[in-house]
Amino acid sequence: MKAVNIFNRRIPYAEGRFAQIVVWQLPAPLPGSQHDYKYRLAYVVDGICALRYDNEAGKGDHKHIGVTQYRYVFTGLAQLLSDFESDIARWNDENHDENRSH
Repeated sequence: MKAVNIFNRRIPYAEGRFAQIVVWQLPAPLPGSQHDYKYRLAYVVDGICALRYDNEAGKGDHKHIGVTQYRYVFTGLAQLLSDFESDIARWNDENHDENRSH
């Protein structure tokens, strides 16, 4: 089996804000991951990546909030998307004052 792109979508949130979600199903797990998905979920605000979830080879599952990286426990695609959406809502809430100027 070759890698299969199962999801590739750009979701607009507001002017200058969007999420880019890309998920591939792989024939075997990447080094550092226990599942057969390769993913990259990014929330971009005014051209800057504010949040990112990914599992690049060797690093395993993790997320970035601003410049800080955190370990992420992958339990399935539905939970991944839910967690990402929750972090977007939290980021928007925590940056509410900054959001008003855009």
